[in-house]
Amino acid sequence: MQKKLHFFIIDDDKSALHIYENLLKKAGHKVTATTSSQTALEEITELQPDCVLCDLSMPGIDGMELYQAIRQLDTIQQPTFIIVTGKVFEYDHRRALEMGVDGYIHKPINPQTFLDEVLSVYLGTMKVHFWGSRGTLPVPGEKTLKFGGNTNCVTLTIGNNYFFIFDAGTGIKELSNHLLKENKFPLTAKIFISHPHYDHINGIPFFVPLYMSANHFEIFGTRHAGIGIEKLLADQMDSVYFPITMKEFGAKISFRDLCEESFNIDNIKIQTILLNHPGKCLGYRVEYKNKIFCYVTDNELYLEDSDSFNQFDVDQLIDFIREADVLVIDATYTDEEYLKKSGWGHSGVSRVVEVANAGKVKLLCLYHHDPDEFDKQIAEKLKSAKELLKKLKSKTICCASNEGMEIVL
Repeated sequence: MQKKLHFFIIDDDKSALHIYENLLKKAGHKVTATTSSQTALEEITELQPDCVLCDLSMPGIDGMELYQAIRQLDTIQQPTFIIVTGKVFEYDHRRALEMGVDGYIHKPINPQTFLDEVLSVYLGTMKVHFWGSRGTLPVPGEKTLKFGGNTNCVTLTIGNNYFFIFDAGTGIKELSNHLLKENKFPLTAKIFISHPHYDHINGIPFFVPLYMSANHFEIFGTRHAGIGIEKLLADQMDSVYFPITMKEFGAKISFRDLCEESFNIDNIKIQTILLNHPGKCLGYRVEYKNKIFCYVTDNELYLEDSDSFNQFDVDQLIDFIREADVLVIDATYTDEEYLKKSGWGHSGVSRVVEVANAGKVKLLCLYHHDPDEFDKQIAEKLKSAKELLKKLKSKTICCASNEGMEIVL
């Protein structure tokens, strides 16, 4: 059960203040409310609330100035700070995140979702959603209804501020349909491409938000033979291959080439690792508020009796995924299938399970299912993974990723 929190609300709009106060009190939380930002700092210092909700545009001291003043206090337990504002300009949102604000909620609020949004920010909630779990080739039809037929696309939502998209196979079209239906715009998102093999990028031309001028995307990926991620994506939409080029995109788009490195997006740590796959392929590790998400697709774990086996590489991967709350990882083949396809750049399920167990992963999500595996075969692969985990007396939980599945941390 979620503990009851103390909220401190500042808004010069008394009617808005009353709405927030009622919603939070109805959920059993303690609320202190004021219309004056000028007296708020002294009260916050004295009361030390768990969370501060503050309007951005205020007479006297605005929301960002109050935020900075609170963060300079070293005599209190720092509260979660959430801006609640009617300003919808992308500049204000971006500036607030760059300065370290924990959350940013637009007015008018939705009374049905407001409490969940606030608590999601306070708890640093991560939501993992699968839009496509297949590798190599889409597999539509009645034999793939349970686990789905679309190729690689997973999203990670952190609080209400950050939206990360991992790979852009045909599953990104399902994501596009969802965003259009829910009218989730204007949208700011980061797109992380593992590598430019076609099943990881061929949904890009069908992702409608890229054509909408109010949206903002930063696309990350690795260089191949001196070719950066921007050109790699543009080339698949060259007019020889596709009737629409990237010049038709209306959104603001920037690109960043990555290798094996660590960097931060505001207070979120991102780490990458080069994977064992033809060409350059990146795995991603995301850390935020003691929660860890790892996305490791298209990676071959050799059998220990293989001439190609290298314990150093395995140990590096185990360190990379260590203590992950969720690990989405290439488990393309059953053990029997792998024996026939060793050297193809993908893993058999038992080696994946062994590595996840060694890394003390909490939830292992088998991913990148082979196109020749239908629902029945994937279910059998999952069963064998669970049996091995039981044999290892592992605390790791295992599932087979499927379209529409959502995991909340």
